[in-house]
Amino acid sequence: MKKIITSVFTLLVAGSLCAENFTSNKEGATLSVSGDTVTQIFSKRGTPILPEAGDYAIGFEAGPFLRYVGNFLNQSGNQPPSANFAFNQSIVGKMFKDAQTAYRGRVRLGFGSTSDRNLVMDDANTTDPNAMVEDERTTSYSAITLGAGIEKRRGSTRIQGFYGGEALIGFRSSSTSRTFGNSFTATNMMPTTTDFTNNTSGPVSSRETEMSNGTTINLQIRGFVGVEIFVFPKVSLAMEFGWGPSFSTTGEGESTNESWDAANSTVQTQSMPIAGGGSFSLDNDNAGGAITALFHF
Repeated sequence: MKKIITSVFTLLVAGSLCAENFTSNKEGATLSVSGDTVTQIFSKRGTPILPEAGDYAIGFEAGPFLRYVGNFLNQSGNQPPSANFAFNQSIVGKMFKDAQTAYRGRVRLGFGSTSDRNLVMDDANTTDPNAMVEDERTTSYSAITLGAGIEKRRGSTRIQGFYGGEALIGFRSSSTSRTFGNSFTATNMMPTTTDFTNNTSGPVSSRETEMSNGTTINLQIRGFVGVEIFVFPKVSLAMEFGWGPSFSTTGEGESTNESWDAANSTVQTQSMPIAGGGSFSLDNDNAGGAITALFHF
């Protein structure tokens, strides 16, 4: 958190210095929008700095990039942003009805998978003690978030206050599958198998082949309030905090195991349910103080 605050402070100071060079005596010009009197300021080149009616904006969580900039400036363990960062965050879009009102939308479409492989002794090869076969575990997930709301704004300088409300719905699911190099047979009723959880291997009488968690559905209604600072024309940094009810429910999942059925001399599979659950909260969100970079056009 300290690094984030340091990075933000550094960036805002730099932005303020740039702002002094950008603004001129045109700053503070008055415009009329939908019958309301609002203030617009311009850069030295005459470029509007604040959003106007008909503008669109797109934003993303800027914390990793601000930490990168801060570390670069103070030369303390500088590391580039994570390559996975962009896939773990929602994208915010805005459409300005007028200079003081914007419709907001939020979307996250996340899909991914990871694979782990391990070599174990080949039980079927009795002549070569170094013969190996491969076990593999593949885990996949999907995460979708959609949201919509309205935002009101106040302020006539580079520092703008905003407030409003939005509703969000999210879906998340995950599953795991495993394949094994050694099969259950009449002569190998306890095949050598990888335990990926404990990173070990050994003979087993039963093992999991498939696991699917139930889909989680999350509903949230939130009021929000925040501050947005325009460090460059139509480029800003915003921080907001929200409050409201959140409800989530997780459906029933399923786990499938296999073992050797000696009575029928065949592989036996058995499926078992995984209990779901739910939660409810009425609390603040964004306690970590996430910062959003916004670009208006």
